[in-house]
This record gives sequence, structure tokens and C-alpha cells, in this order.
Amino acid sequence: MKIRKGQLNVTLSEAEFKKRYLEKFCDPGFSDVDHALTQVVNVAWTNYIEYHKSPFKKSAGPAFKKPKFELPAEWLETRKKLKAAEAKRKRSATKSRFLIICASPRNDQTCPGEMSKTFRLAKVAEKKIKASGFETEFLDLSRLTSEYGKNIFPCKACVSTAMPLCHWPCSCYPNHALGQTQDWMAEIYEMWVRAHGVMIVTPVHWYQAPSTLKLMIDRLVCADGGNPDPTTTGMKDPKLAKAIELKGWHYPKHLAGRAFSVVVHGDAAGDETLRRSLVDWLHDLGLIDSGPLGQLNRYVGYYEPYATSHDDLDRDTKFQNEVREAAQVLVAQVELIRSGKYKAPEHGLEKPRQK
Repeated sequence: MKIRKGQLNVTLSEAEFKKRYLEKFCDPGFSDVDHALTQVVNVAWTNYIEYHKSPFKKSAGPAFKKPKFELPAEWLETRKKLKAAEAKRKRSATKSRFLIICASPRNDQTCPGEMSKTFRLAKVAEKKIKASGFETEFLDLSRLTSEYGKNIFPCKACVSTAMPLCHWPCSCYPNHALGQTQDWMAEIYEMWVRAHGVMIVTPVHWYQAPSTLKLMIDRLVCADGGNPDPTTTGMKDPKLAKAIELKGWHYPKHLAGRAFSVVVHGDAAGDETLRRSLVDWLHDLGLIDSGPLGQLNRYVGYYEPYATSHDDLDRDTKFQNEVREAAQVLVAQVELIRSGKYKAPEHGLEKPRQK
């Protein structure tokens, strides 16, 4: 079983590393602390070249196959929160909770200077769900473009080496050696786990999902078959992971059983294609759709000027009502699932093919 290698060496020289690191401090306001920055960059270089990916570690503990194996402390803390959130979600006394995702990168506090239509539509949905007496959590992905220190780093596709190498939750970040910190996904995983129902409201960008949404989608691959025990793969040993997969992997679906609705809006093209892609993806995760009214794609101001698109949305009261209906059927589906009366047609069947 050969591990394929041969890509470009990306290790930086000391001079190049320090140049890139200090670019963050090019503002003249930092000139009075040049000496301190020199000390900091020297430490950062050492941590980089010695690859201090996870400087804070703890023994895994009795819940893992290798209890004494040291795992990143941040990962263990995220796992602890997900376990607690899942336990609370499953309690019958817990009030139904809905995650509403605004997927547009537009934010009125940055370059566009105006909020997105997506934000407005997502708030329409949130108001409808709250009016039904349920709890909501609003995930505004435009914070990635507008808020200091908010990051979703790209998926490294560990699953394509072997599924067990992809850990649930993702263990690729934070990577302190590479400065890949403040990764928002640890919090976002918890939001998904807490939810009984998920509603995604998104625009179309060049026939596809906005980059903000796609980053989150890719990082949720670990929810579809991810390995909850990194000690079995020695964290990131590809040989161990391949051997485990070839013995037979069970592909656990960590978010299965939640309900979803999807609302996609465009201005010229691509809305139907994106809606189908999102529905297929959510089905793959094991989520349950809320029927035809919960799978919505519409144009706002079809081939009209962008400058008046908010006015077009104001006039399109039918679309606004359809968004309310998409929220309403999501609530109904969650209630049905939690009542114990819902039975999926595939209940009791085993998929002949795993991904």
C-alpha cells in the first residue's frame, strides 16, 4: 500500500517566512514596537520550522481506543461540546431548535455598504419560526468577510486518502505552526449539532454556491462518515487510516435525522442547479427534506439592474411568502420527526454502496 508523494515543497526560507509574517504589521502604527515584533517573528519562525501544529495536548482518555495517546486540547474541547449538544438535542424536553444560515458574503459594514437580499430573506424565515414558538440560531456567513479573526479554512480532503483519516470533528485546524488559527468551524459544528432543523438561504454566485457557503460545506464532510477516534489513526498517519478503511469502515452519519429546507435566489441563472446540489448534499449527510415547499429557487429582479434589486425584493411579496412557507414546512417536519411518527422510506435498509 503505497503513499503517493511528490508535490512541490512548500517549506519557506527563514527570510521569506519572516517577510510574510511581518506583512501583517506593515501599518506605520506598529513602527514603535519594531523590537518586540523582531522577538515575536523569531519565535514564530521556530514554531514554524519545528512544526508546532498542536502545542497544547492532553491524553485522549478512556473513551478512546488508545487512552494515553495525546490529542490536541482544542479538538478535545470541541468534541466535549458536541457530545453535550447532541445529548441535549435528543432529550424530549428540549425545545426544538432551528439553525438559519445566511450564506451571502455581503455585509453592510464592509465594501458593499449594503446588506444582502439573502440576509433579509433569512430574517423573514427566522421571524416565522420564532412566531411559532421555537428557538432559532442565526449563522451569518458574511461575518467571514466583515469580522476580524473569523476564518473557515479550506478542507484538505483527508477523506480522499482514507475515510478514517477524516476526523469528526475536523482535526486539521487549528494549525498553530502555519498560523491557521481562529477557525470558526469548531463553533459551527456545535450549531449544526444543536439544531433539530436547518434552513439554508443563499444567493447564486457564478452558477454555484458562494465561497463562504462552499467553505462550510466542504468542512462538513467529516459529518458524513468521519472518524470520531483520532487515536486509531495516530492522528494523521495515512497508512493506518488506509488499513482501517480496507478492513471495512461503517461511515457514521453524525448529523443524520435533522430536517432541512433550502432557499436559493438568483438574478439571471443558476438558481435551480444550486438548489438541486444543496438538496443532494444534505441528503448525503442523512438530513430529511421538508418536501417540495421546502426546496425553493427563485429569481429576484430577473435581468434587472443590481442597483434596484432590493426594490425588486420589496415588490416580490409572493417570494417572501414562499420563504415563510419553507420555514413553516421545516417546523412541521421537525415536529413530525420528534413525535416518533416519521418513518423514512429507507428505514431498515442498508445501502449497498458507501461513498
